[in-house]
Parts: sequence; structure tokens; C-alpha cells
Amino acid sequence: MSRVRVLSDPYHLPALDRSFVIDRPALGLGADQPPPRILLLYGSLRERSFSRLCVEEAARLLQLFGAETRIFDPSDLPLPDQAAGDNHPAVHELRELSMWSEGHVWCSPERHGQITGVMKTQIDHLPLSMGGMRPTQGRTLAVMQVSAGSQSFNSVNTLRLLGRWMRMFTIPNQSSVAMAYEEFGDDNRMHPSSYYDRIVDVMEELVRTTVLMRPHVAQLVDRYSERKESGMPVAREDHSAIAIGR
Repeated sequence: MSRVRVLSDPYHLPALDRSFVIDRPALGLGADQPPPRILLLYGSLRERSFSRLCVEEAARLLQLFGAETRIFDPSDLPLPDQAAGDNHPAVHELRELSMWSEGHVWCSPERHGQITGVMKTQIDHLPLSMGGMRPTQGRTLAVMQVSAGSQSFNSVNTLRLLGRWMRMFTIPNQSSVAMAYEEFGDDNRMHPSSYYDRIVDVMEELVRTTVLMRPHVAQLVDRYSERKESGMPVAREDHSAIAIGR
């Protein structure tokens, strides 16, 4: 059973004014082929989850901008430490998706002034190191939140802190949608608004940053402490651990 959600109407973007759209926003910054791989996570299990609906709008935009997207469904994800040895198919799939990705989008509702437990559980299941591989290190990250009341930035601020802890490169722009229940129609599509325009801005920036970093990620995450721990000395002739296969 795959936990990657099927995106409905992936090419239908009713709130987007195409006359102002750059279809390949990363053109000229680096190789945008193969398509940048973006994993999207949301933080609510409600049938009509506004964080999921925002993530779906983001995924449609990312596909328009040339990215490949996958949205993880956390509905059967156990709590951390609930499954012995993290041996649960949902945990395995989430980690595999993060390993597949080059960038993430995280969108959480604000609940009691903070991110939800559903959102934190997904992040807590992504280890900094896993069998010599690092599921989040060096990935780009865009953060978003939805609120039932007035605009707030508590959740995106927490997501930024978590992104830094997970050794991700969080882009400067972000999205916070206030009174989210008013921003979607009966068809679960977002109305044209400044909130929607900000999501467009954030996804443009995420694609650009991901493509810009592509050729440099290995060097940006190469660390003295990790070279020392793994016992891999630097080759003196080029002073670069990357040049010896790291």
C-alpha cells in the first residue's frame, strides 16, 4: 500500500493568472533536469484538512514549475517509539521518500499556538543519520502554516527551527494562511488571494533554490567533525574530502 497521495486535477490552477507565470523559474541557475524532487508533508488528519489542501495547491504549482512531487499520507504513521525498532511500513516509506527527495515542503496547522503532533511525528521519524545515509541533510525546505483565526507565524517559526536542526536549507520566504476555512471553495480549491499568491512565490523560490544548490550540496554538507568520526582524512593534494569520493 503506497502512502503517496494521488493529486487531483494536477493541471487545473484556477487561482493562478498564467500571464504572470514563469514556467521554468530556475532557468539559468543550473540544470533543472531531471526534475527537482520535492516531498510534501502536512499536519492534520481531518477529512477536510486545510494544511493538506495547501500542500496540494503547492504540489500543483511545483509540477507546473518543472518539479516532481510526492505527498506523504501520515494517516497510519505510528507515534515515535511506538513500533519496536521503528519497524513499520509507514515509517519505512516516509524515510524512503525523504531519501528520494532533494527538497521538502512542510505545512502545519497552528493548534494551541504551535505545530500539531501529526506534523512533529513525521519529522521525529526522520533521523539525522540512518545506516550512513542522511534523510534530510542538505535538502531545501519551504515552510507553511494554516490558522483558524488571525494570521500567525508560530508554526512556521517552529518549522524553521526544526529545519535547522535537521540540517536543511530553509528558504527565506514562507506562507501563513489566516482563517483558512474562508480561503477554499466547496471544490476544495483555493480562491485567488494574496495568500495564494504568496504560495506561488514560495514554490518559485523553492524550485530556484533547489536547482541552484544541486551541484554544491555535497560540498555544503561536508564537515570536519564527520570526516574525523569516520576516519577519512583529506587528500592533501586537493584539500577536498569530496574529491576522494565523499
